[in-house]
Amino acid sequence: PNFLHPEQMRRLMVDTARHFSLRRDDGGDYSVEVDPRYADRTTVGVLRELGFNRLSVGVQDFDRGVQEAVNRIQPPEATHEVLAAARASGFQSVGLDLIYGLPRQSVDSFLTTLDGVLECLPDRLSVFGYAHLPDLFPAQRRIREEELPSPEEKLAIFRRAAERLTEAGYIHIGMDHFARPDEELARAQRRGELHRNFQGYTTHGECDLVGLGVSAISEVAGTYSQNVRELSEYYASLDGGELPIFRGLERTGEDRMRRWLINRLMCDFALDFTEAEARFGIDFAEHFAPALEELTELAEDGLLELHPTGLKVTPRGRLLVRRIAMAFDAYLDRQEGDRPFSRVV
Repeated sequence: PNFLHPEQMRRLMVDTARHFSLRRDDGGDYSVEVDPRYADRTTVGVLRELGFNRLSVGVQDFDRGVQEAVNRIQPPEATHEVLAAARASGFQSVGLDLIYGLPRQSVDSFLTTLDGVLECLPDRLSVFGYAHLPDLFPAQRRIREEELPSPEEKLAIFRRAAERLTEAGYIHIGMDHFARPDEELARAQRRGELHRNFQGYTTHGECDLVGLGVSAISEVAGTYSQNVRELSEYYASLDGGELPIFRGLERTGEDRMRRWLINRLMCDFALDFTEAEARFGIDFAEHFAPALEELTELAEDGLLELHPTGLKVTPRGRLLVRRIAMAFDAYLDRQEGDRPFSRVV
């Protein structure tokens, strides 16, 4: 977003306010992601002036060799400057985004990056796993596959990173998110009010999500829709008085139930089968017999504790909660084997 000139960003926010009732009290969350390579104190000050109160900063990795391998040179000083400006400007929350599984990464090198990140005292941390999809993302074709860590090394990187963050006092919110105990996500999790959507963990999971811009995804009234991916098509649709949507899905009752189960697994690390039965009017053991067989195998692997009335994810299983949630995914292609760990990590 900070590729936009400050005046462009100002116009964007003014036009947004013309069409939506924006909350300007403490209950409004206005987040923006910033690339430190194209930002300075002035940029951060303008964003705060426009009403943004949460800042996410992309880091990926501080290691110079890794940066060269992914063609993204970003001096740590640039990141530190943006973070310092955000705190001085009064942002409520500052988060950092890291990526593990990048070429030339190792456990030791990533922990060194993490030590530098912790010096910044971020409120939130996202530690995403790198997905190498060169056919889908042409820019990734410049990355040498032989330099990528193995699935085992990749999982080891994340496991040690999670341990280091926990030792530093951060709460493992789930999957790829960590937060300080007093941060909003951590408080919502303790209250059982945490949600997750395709953008990550959120405290506003029951709200409609309107995506603006090319390829943006919206979630409104039980439906998903995605905008066209090319800017020329996007403009043409708008000029023609049409929404620039090229595909969409409407959730069925089965979809809603499975979505609820997966959401609770990823947010609470537990499932209450009796609550699901009462909420959806089903016999859990009968309706999810294949899933329970799969969960039994995962319990034998030490990823969860399975009981007649529910399950609880173990500390080890928290690192692979996405794999546990797959048991409830009716659309998953299971022909690649029963334990596709490499696709998870």
